[in-house]
Amino acid sequence: MVFAYDPTSAFNDGVLDQLRSLGCRTMLWPQLAECSPDLVISASENLTVPPGGYPVLVLPHGIGFQKQVPDSAGPGTRLSGLVPDALLAARRAWLAVSHPAQEAQLASFHPGTVGRTVLVGDPCYDRLLASERWRERYRSALGLLPGQRLVLVTSTWGTESLAGRHPGLPAELLALLPTDEYRVALVLHPNVWSGHGAWQVGVLQRTAVEAGLTTIDPTDGWQQALVAADVVIGDHGSVTMYGAAIGRPVLLAAFGSEAVPDTAGWALRAKAPWLDTSQPLPVQLEAALADHRPDRYDLVTSMAFAAPGEALPRLRETVYDLLGLAPPKRPSRTARAFPLPLPGATPPCSHLVRTTVTSVQAGAVEVELERFPAVLAGELAETADTFRHLASDVDEPDTRLAESATTVLVRAAVFSSEDGRRRITELLADSPGARLAAVSGESGCLVGVRGGGTVEVAAVSGSCPDPGTAAAAVYTCLRLGVPPIGVTVTVRRGSLGQELLLRDQHSSSTGQPLVSRDRTSAAWGLPPSS
Repeated sequence: MVFAYDPTSAFNDGVLDQLRSLGCRTMLWPQLAECSPDLVISASENLTVPPGGYPVLVLPHGIGFQKQVPDSAGPGTRLSGLVPDALLAARRAWLAVSHPAQEAQLASFHPGTVGRTVLVGDPCYDRLLASERWRERYRSALGLLPGQRLVLVTSTWGTESLAGRHPGLPAELLALLPTDEYRVALVLHPNVWSGHGAWQVGVLQRTAVEAGLTTIDPTDGWQQALVAADVVIGDHGSVTMYGAAIGRPVLLAAFGSEAVPDTAGWALRAKAPWLDTSQPLPVQLEAALADHRPDRYDLVTSMAFAAPGEALPRLRETVYDLLGLAPPKRPSRTARAFPLPLPGATPPCSHLVRTTVTSVQAGAVEVELERFPAVLAGELAETADTFRHLASDVDEPDTRLAESATTVLVRAAVFSSEDGRRRITELLADSPGARLAAVSGESGCLVGVRGGGTVEVAAVSGSCPDPGTAAAAVYTCLRLGVPPIGVTVTVRRGSLGQELLLRDQHSSSTGQPLVSRDRTSAAWGLPPSS
């Protein structure tokens, strides 16, 4: 087995590096004429191979033949997946298809394909189905928390793709979707990475990445992210179609005129709802999730995939037949789940926090908490029952955000009571504009209030709250005029709720209180009537 690649391709950037990273034996493209191969297997149909009698097996690098793409040999377009006339005329090419309907489609485009197709199925679709049982493992590896929804944004390449029409969509979603309830991942076609370069893609998405966007490596990981996803926003690319085929809700944000009518992808265009970027995005996502049925795209799927689960055995049989060899007696390898993906994105360092009070009773407060990436968030209006504040991690690199924060957090460490009080003192001294500082303690979180006291925030049941949630509970009490001691605060984040107990936290190792422990309103910076 040796690998060669066409150095004249407009999208060859990174191919040789990828082959070498996998330990593949490589050769220069012109050497094909000298080595007399027994079989050439290609995932690209746009190739010119030297004369000879060896067969060429062309495997699809997407789903079927669903796009008209620019023809590098002329000014027009060509059907993606259809090999050059010379190969068909020489009767050397074999085209692998995933559905019998594709044979008729190819024959209508070029009579030379008749008798030159082989029904293999789709190995990628088979592996996606085999990976469904690992869905929760993928979600955990990507860093998704219980109750969070993963929005997968996927784009093919070209000016009419989602990335071509709405390049800022990932950032728009992150700005509008609460981080406790949603995560956003981006899958771009490898031609986008190759055509523009990883540096430019990184620059274009830098702010979104700082806001928590997970960008999927173009060589690996999109399959696991697709299985883990709760909803897919896409276009006429194959990843969108794969998402529909495994039962995910789909919203179309673009659909190019290059799509071929009467194909499975064209049928998806008529079946899937559209995302209107001029209308509120969260409302449309919620509607897509609420209205979806797992069998919604069964008819579309049946137009694209035949013989599910049989692709690898069929492919092995085809290869050995073309080589003129008897296949091994051992059973063929079957579709396996994709390996666990690399960890997901780093959470944003700063959040614009909105707390909405839904109930106030003696000793009990109920609050709805929403957090948005501060680097993208717009203005959040306040009302009599809705408060906002900026919470910033101590590691926030953006000075503007760090110096504007109401709350300073340490999320990467757990402190003892004494060390926690000392760290809070340091944080408030280093951040003169902040009113609160919060750290994780051994039995809860410690929240220090400038000019007030130190509050220990513990979960009534379950796991300890994170410092940001604990600080939000204390901040809401202060805004309500309620001293944050001896109060139970129920915090709801989307579908999840947590009951927190706020209690007094006493002195440091010197015997002196961090700040006043007086439980009067004045001790917490509140007016006497509160």
